[in-house]
Amino acid sequence: MIIGSLLDLGLPLEFLSRELDKLSVKNFCLKSRLVKKAGIMATKFDVEVGEEAVHRNYSSIEQIIQTSDISSLVKDKACRTFHRLAEAEAEVHGTSVEKVHFHEVGAVDAIVDIVGAFVGLEWLGFSQYHASPLNVGKGTVECAHGTMPVPAPATAELLRGVPIYSNQIDGELVTPTGAAILTTLCDSYGELSLFRIEKIGYGAGNREIQESPNVLRVVEGTFVEENQNIPSGLKVLILEANIDDMNPQIFGYVQEKLFELGVHDVFSCPVQMKKGRPGVLLTVVLPSELFDSVCQILFQETTTLGVRYHECCRKVLVRAIEQVDCEFGTVSVKVARLDGKIVSFSPEYENCRRLARNNRVPYKRVQWRIIQEFMNLHGQELG
Repeated sequence: MIIGSLLDLGLPLEFLSRELDKLSVKNFCLKSRLVKKAGIMATKFDVEVGEEAVHRNYSSIEQIIQTSDISSLVKDKACRTFHRLAEAEAEVHGTSVEKVHFHEVGAVDAIVDIVGAFVGLEWLGFSQYHASPLNVGKGTVECAHGTMPVPAPATAELLRGVPIYSNQIDGELVTPTGAAILTTLCDSYGELSLFRIEKIGYGAGNREIQESPNVLRVVEGTFVEENQNIPSGLKVLILEANIDDMNPQIFGYVQEKLFELGVHDVFSCPVQMKKGRPGVLLTVVLPSELFDSVCQILFQETTTLGVRYHECCRKVLVRAIEQVDCEFGTVSVKVARLDGKIVSFSPEYENCRRLARNNRVPYKRVQWRIIQEFMNLHGQELG
């Protein structure tokens, strides 16, 4: 199915055949045709072989691959795949890699499948590989050692650390060969992030599955940087916590600690909780590197049992602090500019408060004088 999907993407069967002819194994023929699986057109790839009763070990397969004239990259990937298979079998059967004798995966068609997959991938020129979580199927499968549970023991061993699931389709949906190729190949697994699709290929399996099309889909394309036009410094986390059983005096203390830590903003609003209880929604805007520290403060200092968070982007004005003098003293003024023009300015509250107290004048008088002086200095710059 892997090679079928690569052929569907454009890999020439003639090229694949010429490369595989470089292996010392003979008596096989490659076949490819278009089929329809549950309404989806896919490429069915088959390796037809003559009678063979050879049980090869890893060393003999490695020799077949390494003595061929295929590229060094394909040799390396294929040998690594077979070595992973040998390690999995050795772990399952309690023996060593050297003593493992392959049955199904030591046959010519399995060697062609594995080597051919890497020949095709090299021809297509992909730079990285990502796989979705793997649907392994359910039930049992017949193999050389008898009836085995799905996933087969060697498959399960190969898929350690890989996200898998079963949607209750009977039968084996991931074979040891497929698992070995994917786990040798893939850089990551899971849900697909932002991605620009360029080409799609479908490889068909043998069985007809009632619940879904028996096809493997390979998508060629380019990962897209999320919010790629937004500088990383403008990406923030929004963290929220619902609180309904805490002394309100604590909110001010928590806010102070969070600002001291370096968060961008902290605010709260009243909400109605379950059973009609009044509560508070506490929201923190923070750089991602402070996430763990903010969570620690919230869990230690508040009564919340959990937080929600998501990434968000913001657009901010260019800001600066300027010192403005008046008869009462000096005040820091926060200035915001857009395209070089001043669009907003605000005298700092604490500075105005201090001067109002020291000079025994109303706060608003200090504020007005600072605004007047700032306008006199920057009148032409105001947008």
